Amino acid sequence: MRKRDFLINTTAVVITAALSPKIVLGNSKSKILENIGVQLFSIPKLLETDFRGGIKMLSEMGYTEVELYGPFPFTVDSVKERWKMITPNLGFSGSGFFGHSPQEVRSILNEHGIRVPSIHADMETLHTRMEQVAEAADILGFEYVGIPAIPQDKRETLDGYKKVAEEFNAIGEQAKKLGLKFSYHNHGYGLTEKEGIIPLTIIMDQTDPEVVFFEMDLYWTAAGGADPIEYLETYPGRYHLMHIKDMKEKVQFSGDGGDPGQWMELFPYMTTAGDGILDLSSIIPIAKKTGVKHFFVEQDMVIQPEIALKKSIDYLKSI
Repeated sequence: MRKRDFLINTTAVVITAALSPKIVLGNSKSKILENIGVQLFSIPKLLETDFRGGIKMLSEMGYTEVELYGPFPFTVDSVKERWKMITPNLGFSGSGFFGHSPQEVRSILNEHGIRVPSIHADMETLHTRMEQVAEAADILGFEYVGIPAIPQDKRETLDGYKKVAEEFNAIGEQAKKLGLKFSYHNHGYGLTEKEGIIPLTIIMDQTDPEVVFFEMDLYWTAAGGADPIEYLETYPGRYHLMHIKDMKEKVQFSGDGGDPGQWMELFPYMTTAGDGILDLSSIIPIAKKTGVKHFFVEQDMVIQPEIALKKSIDYLKSI
């Protein structure tokens, strides 16, 4: 470009920016969250009766990602049996692919512009059937395979947590060999001292950061008495996923947060993002800065999801 033309063009850009800064500079500032997802445990009953309709609803709200949860066809039989024992009380028969094949699920999600970056499985399945998990990943496109909780009998002592860390490393290595990433989603247990040590720190410190990643559940972290920001900043790069749900008022577990009964007690205190006491406008930017890549709204089996999940995504788009 000639010097004269360069000066003319540069001057024009400067003048335009001065007169209409929004036109020239408006695209330079992106939203904090470009993509917002939802954990499908928020709407299991709807998806069981009308999977396509439920996905269509999420898409129209603006959600672009979902996280699936098991049991799946490849889940080990013992875990499927445990699910059968609790699902009648929850009001639905199961989950996984909600009666569809993986190919059908992928087709319906593609139709509505939704991706699957992550699924929840279980430790037994990941130990023994990682290849089948990887086959599902090839169809659905997910990268992360996580567990939503550590079996209770594995976390009764500090030595138990140390063995869990070893198991996580082994699962993570298997996942990496097949092109996947293993993640652990926390509940409220392991966040208070046991014999002078916070058990979760054993897992954080004794797992390989190259093969074990974490999904922070903001609600259960707060219910366990911990500060989400402190963990994000203490362990940058370890948390790759996050569950976002708000808390109506400050509550903590009646015990150590170690069993489903204590979790169920706190379900009534969950609320839509932005309607509670959690400082999401501070937490989420820090989460993104410290390495969180995928954010999923989750309100476990929420009533009136068409209202609650819409309010959550509208709030998250505003920050």
